[in-house]
Amino acid sequence: MNNEILSKAANEARGLAIDAVHACSSGHLGLPLGCAEIGAVLFSDKLKFNPIAPKWINRDRFILSAGHGSMFLYSWLHLSGYDLPMEELKNFRQLGSHTPGHPENFETVGVEATTGPLGQGVGNAVGYALSAKMTQATYNTADHTIFDYNVFALAGDGCLQEGVAREAVAFAAHNKLDNLVLIYDANKVTLDAMAFMTQSEDTEAVYKGLGWEVIKVDGHDLDAVAAAIDTAKTNKNGQPKLIIAETEIGKGIVEVAGTQKAHGEGGANFAEEARASLGLPKDSFYVSPEVKEHFAGRSGARAAAFSEWETTFDAWSAANPELASQLNNSLAGAAPSNIFDLIPEFDKDYKAATRAAGGDIIQHVSKAVPQFITGSADLFGSTKNYIKGGGDWSPDDWTGKNIWFGIREHAMGAILNGIAYDGIWRASGATFAVFADYLRPAIRLAALAKLPVTYIFTHDSVGVGEDGPTHQPVETCSGLRVIPNLDVIRPGDPEETAGAFTAALTRNDGPTLMLLSRQTVATQSQVPARDRRLGVEKGGYILVKETAELDTILIATGSELDLAVQAAKELGAGTRVVSMPCVERFNRQSSEYKAGVLPAECKKRVAIEAGVSDIWWKYVGTEGAVVGIDRFGISAPGDVVMEKLGMSVENLVATAKSLG
Repeated sequence: MNNEILSKAANEARGLAIDAVHACSSGHLGLPLGCAEIGAVLFSDKLKFNPIAPKWINRDRFILSAGHGSMFLYSWLHLSGYDLPMEELKNFRQLGSHTPGHPENFETVGVEATTGPLGQGVGNAVGYALSAKMTQATYNTADHTIFDYNVFALAGDGCLQEGVAREAVAFAAHNKLDNLVLIYDANKVTLDAMAFMTQSEDTEAVYKGLGWEVIKVDGHDLDAVAAAIDTAKTNKNGQPKLIIAETEIGKGIVEVAGTQKAHGEGGANFAEEARASLGLPKDSFYVSPEVKEHFAGRSGARAAAFSEWETTFDAWSAANPELASQLNNSLAGAAPSNIFDLIPEFDKDYKAATRAAGGDIIQHVSKAVPQFITGSADLFGSTKNYIKGGGDWSPDDWTGKNIWFGIREHAMGAILNGIAYDGIWRASGATFAVFADYLRPAIRLAALAKLPVTYIFTHDSVGVGEDGPTHQPVETCSGLRVIPNLDVIRPGDPEETAGAFTAALTRNDGPTLMLLSRQTVATQSQVPARDRRLGVEKGGYILVKETAELDTILIATGSELDLAVQAAKELGAGTRVVSMPCVERFNRQSSEYKAGVLPAECKKRVAIEAGVSDIWWKYVGTEGAVVGIDRFGISAPGDVVMEKLGMSVENLVATAKSLG
């Protein structure tokens, strides 16, 4: 390790950050300057990657959890030879650039996770480490090791203070993720004030108490940082590693260094003075020939290591064709084209909650899609998503298909995203619908980053009953529907539930969230099972076709679908029932298809759903009506609550008739 050139590279990386933030008068300088030596050691010598093959499946993963410090990552990706030219650094935070304000995996090559909301990246890193353990146990053989990567995350006080991070690091320690290295930028500063204003815990003692191995270093000492990383990478003792790197925030800008003023863009006002103090020329965005030459040389060594791995991988593939095929399918996100046929149809007399139907379906899904894994936030017994015979993922069996997250919904969401970012396993997780807001930030990020995560949320309405209003999610369904790029599916019978699973597994450009009932629903056999499953893919379809001139359209989802079917019988032959399990999918259909399901000439429309009514006015129009629940629930048996709050055939019929 060439300390002289790495010190030079660290200062030049500081200069790039200063210049980028100064150019746009926006950004966060504190971390890029304070952690420059850490970046130099990692990206020059200690991370395994190949800029020419940025998605190399055996690369080390680096996640910048403190995403506000994005110029740290952009500078080192540029210096390391990734396809991130200097022009992109100059366009930091500008429209159309590949250097957005916070790192986004779909915008910038080399970015492993969309981070920014503090603490989420820590959870993502835990998900990556989980995925790595499962991948190594599944695909490595006695003759060939094709996976041996480590996962690194850089976080600050803001990340570690967030509850999602605390949940995630407890999970990591309990599950002995010793392939995980968390570097804590311990600069004693938060955005508003010096850190002592908001924290006083002994971080070393806390993490040791959780089960982490802790290493403390001077974050500006190149040799100390390198030694700590070497120890963290090689000491596979069943403990994740925390490197507490004591740094000076904003190092290099003497006017603000070491204070909260260094956190944001304020230090950029002293750009010229900072360049001089760092020994940089007056020219902005400067990288010396010596630093360029050093990293070009490292790229050559990395390409050679990658080529050597490719030889091993080819030998492994030849020796293990079935495993190789499974891995290739996983990386492609491929689900079987005949997945409909791999999930048996339900008997027409089947009558159970959709969560129970989901519990049956998931057994077939796990066999049809080997990369499908699932977990629950301490609710497997209620959410019914346990894969029988799949084994429990743990240090005793890294190949287990069932992940026990404990009562950690926040962390579960972030960890699922990390698994999805890694791109090898198809991640799903479950809890009660009312707890969706505990992991809503992670759901939002999954939608933003286009991650194919599946959420299995049960106890979807006031039909929960006796647990009362705290557990009756009247607003949750519609609240989730407003998240862009999230498909929310509320199936009304077992075949629609099967359709929900197949829709989720065949979608690769975003997450899918299923809302399943606790209460029993009937099987709707008016149309064939396959048509109901395909209807879910379309988002909405005609379940009951009118047998006379169309007079009334009833629109329903979930457990209210059967109420609409019964009401249609009373309203007469001119009544159509439209099942609308997923408004997002329906909205994506052609105008012709949507008009065929909801013809404009029929103005007499009523939507019914056991939740807030606002979303449905789009579909019933100003001349229609909505039977919904625009208040909190009641503590009583589920059927009593449904009746009391208007979820009944009688009320639906009366509402339809009132339209004239």
